[in-house]
Amino acid sequence: MLQGHILNLFEQRLQTLGVPVSVEFWNGKRVGLGDKPRIKMALRRPAALKALAKPGLGKIAQAYVEGDIDLDCDIHDLVEFAESWCGPQQVNLKKRDSDDWKWWWHTRFFDRRAISQHYDVSNDFFALWLDRQRVYSCAYFRNADDSLDLAQRQKIDHICRKLNLQPGERLLDIGCGWGALIFRAAEQYRAYATGITLSKQQYVYVQEQIRARNLGDRCEVRLLDYRDIPEDQPFDKIASVGMFEHVGKKRLPDYFAKIYRLLKPGGLLMNHGLTSAGIYSGGLSPDVADFIERYVFPGGEIPHLSKEIELMAREKLECLDVECLRPHYARTLWHWAERLDARKDEARALVGEKKYRIWRVYMAGYALAFQRGWVSVNQVLAGRPLPSGALSTPLTREHVYCG
Repeated sequence: MLQGHILNLFEQRLQTLGVPVSVEFWNGKRVGLGDKPRIKMALRRPAALKALAKPGLGKIAQAYVEGDIDLDCDIHDLVEFAESWCGPQQVNLKKRDSDDWKWWWHTRFFDRRAISQHYDVSNDFFALWLDRQRVYSCAYFRNADDSLDLAQRQKIDHICRKLNLQPGERLLDIGCGWGALIFRAAEQYRAYATGITLSKQQYVYVQEQIRARNLGDRCEVRLLDYRDIPEDQPFDKIASVGMFEHVGKKRLPDYFAKIYRLLKPGGLLMNHGLTSAGIYSGGLSPDVADFIERYVFPGGEIPHLSKEIELMAREKLECLDVECLRPHYARTLWHWAERLDARKDEARALVGEKKYRIWRVYMAGYALAFQRGWVSVNQVLAGRPLPSGALSTPLTREHVYCG
């Protein structure tokens, strides 16, 4: 009887959405709203009602990933339904309980395993929906109709110009992914580029590309933890793109201290990473944050921009420029989600139904989060001044935006 009452409440709630949807229940009952439903939902077991009874985006995402709910629809319709069902979501500004008790977070073993879980899915899987350079970070759109390939190339050049990268300089890319930045730095800017990664699949791919591009004299990749980078040959420029959110808040002082020691006096750092909308929180609701921790980024933590700049300053890295790319990341994520949907059969064949669903709902959900301002992404340019106070930066930003 209780289950029947919940079903009736569920049907009444559907009527208020205004989204054309058809629903099939585990007992064979069907409910349809609208002549041409854009969303076909199947509740495979009664547990699905629990996720929908007290709606939260993270709970719906988990029910979808675990197969309690099937959703046959366009990715934009899926997000529209989830947001309509859950109602207005606000930036979470409440201070979350400390994770200090999780002593194992961001040990070397933990970080290797976390990176492997996220990045060692399958190189072929990532190739389905990333751009041709396989850049897995926020693109830079000069125009709304820029292709993903063009926008990612623009982002890499944007970073190199901000770093004022010059021929013959030594560049370090911490968390180099599939190598797009170090390849561009070597080929276009004639720099000597070193990339490090904890992903074995990325490491093998970058090695193959260095050989194929004949870049062995200008490029190298190392399977290495950032904590273990030798400090006897410092770098002129350092880039960290989409990396510092994996470091962990309690490790960030050590991270920036390490970067300071790796930089030559007068050298520059470009730190490109996610930032929180809340000073004391991650910006995401607890159920969404728990979903991300469980399925996507184990141990991922994103500080507020003010904290990032403060920690840099404590380690004597001078902040020179900050640029918010939040709208660019929303657009990037929608590109990825749409491209994944367009090749869903191939994706399922490569990684299975569950992982396909994880990545589908994660990218679409994060696109929404960036659109709504629950999280952000910033490029922070900083430098290690010479004893005289000088840095290798032009007087204006013309070299960045007019190049």
